[in-house]
Amino acid sequence: MTYRLARKGWSVLLLIVMFASVFAFPASTSHAATIHVSDNGSRIEVNTGSGLVYIVNKTNGDIISAKMNGTELNSSRGSHIGSGLGSSANVTWNKSPSGSTVLITVSTNTLTHYYASRGGENIIYMATHITAQPSIGELRYIFRGNGSVLTGVPVQSNNRGNTGAIESQDVFGFANGQTASKYYGNDQAKDLSVRGVTGSGVGVYMAYGNREKSSGGPFFRDIQFQSGSETEVYNYMNSGHAQTEDWRLGLHGPYALIFTTGGTPAVPDFSWMSGLNLQGWVTSRGNVVLNGLSDMESGYAYTIGFANSSAQYWVNASGSGAAAKYGMIPGTYTMTVYKGELAVYTENVTVNAGQTTTVNTRTITNDPGKAPSIWRIGNWDGTPREFLNGQTIPIRHPSDSRNPSWGPVNYTPGSAVNRFPAIQFRGQNSPTTVNFNLNAAQASSSHVFNIGITAAYNNGRPSVTINGQTLSNPAPSSQPKTRSFTIGTYRGNNTTFSWNIPASYFVQGANTITITPISGSSDLGNWLSAGWVYDCVELLH
Repeated sequence: MTYRLARKGWSVLLLIVMFASVFAFPASTSHAATIHVSDNGSRIEVNTGSGLVYIVNKTNGDIISAKMNGTELNSSRGSHIGSGLGSSANVTWNKSPSGSTVLITVSTNTLTHYYASRGGENIIYMATHITAQPSIGELRYIFRGNGSVLTGVPVQSNNRGNTGAIESQDVFGFANGQTASKYYGNDQAKDLSVRGVTGSGVGVYMAYGNREKSSGGPFFRDIQFQSGSETEVYNYMNSGHAQTEDWRLGLHGPYALIFTTGGTPAVPDFSWMSGLNLQGWVTSRGNVVLNGLSDMESGYAYTIGFANSSAQYWVNASGSGAAAKYGMIPGTYTMTVYKGELAVYTENVTVNAGQTTTVNTRTITNDPGKAPSIWRIGNWDGTPREFLNGQTIPIRHPSDSRNPSWGPVNYTPGSAVNRFPAIQFRGQNSPTTVNFNLNAAQASSSHVFNIGITAAYNNGRPSVTINGQTLSNPAPSSQPKTRSFTIGTYRGNNTTFSWNIPASYFVQGANTITITPISGSSDLGNWLSAGWVYDCVELLH
């Protein structure tokens, strides 16, 4: 009897604990919640049951309304892939058998765009498959937000209150001399995670997702926001903005728009989308493990990149140079080791489906910073960030009133490196003069003089004079045929111009080198003039 009562007591206690746990630790059921979809023939309305209600136009595939808890967050214009697909789009949809997910497919002859949502989540998952590059030369998703509601925007891309365009029709000036543009304040591809805009009790965030089909590598930047009468949130998958490699076709993404009550969300779980049978989805993948690197230089971050014509990846290396990249599309890749943003080692590696390719410790073989120098200005790291105004290139126009004067500069090696200009403009701050001393032994020898650059504009390359003797003029470097350092990036193709200077050009004591851009093309202005971004300048032993 006592035993039966004890069992009954424990059973009641267990029921109480289980009942309490339901309220204390509710199970995550958002993926199984019912999603509500209605179709009136001209538009598809999706209600996630958690606050988000959005409408897709069946004529062109645009999102024409997106409300969070009743607040309209879309502008009067549609949000869409590219510049909109127009009447050529075919829009269909279906729900899962459980009724918990919806997939909307917007297709043309060369592009298929997907919207997907799950009940209980305020997320619009997306992916875009292309078999040809859009005719506009860009692949991007634009969320056109309600500018009167979404007022919490990144300052560098906030054009509200400007006094007019100062360059093209996309870089704007203000009465105080400051600048803003959709090109400024953007993350490098390796740092793309979740960013967004907010209003009172609302937020719209882009989760940039998989970048494997994008172009430009780990350090590439592209447009993310623009604020004017609308508040625009972008996911640029490729473009012609200082693009250094060809576009990639196939399935771009997945990525997502996340709607919140203002807080920054976590990166969503995209893995469930593998069951949607999206065109171009690759399930069978492989891995690469790099055991380490030798001859690394302390004080630098190292990145391991992988690229071929079909896909790109990257991963941060550990302090010993070890790295592992998982989930790669099978194929042969160029593996590049970057010191900072400068390639210092490359080799080919092959990725096989369902397998891990192991690369034993590799020795870095192409680091110019290892060469002994008489003097060196800056660091061989593929960036101008240590130079004058170098850190402001990604966040404002070079003419911005917050920037110190660009020069012309007279510089002595060994003085503060932030006095040396990050950019050499033919029309604005030329020449740059380097003053240095040589002892008798140094002056009696020939020396190699190097100028490393990260990007150039208008075929700009250096004309160099030492003690009145003009060195041979180099050919232009291979660079993107667009603006670069006035639209928020110093990234192009790293190039080194090199001269072997005979001993007869040097003198014991004071020596002077002058550097001036030359080009076979005329300039469009002081800032849009032939020039380049410096990486490093050196005179070797």
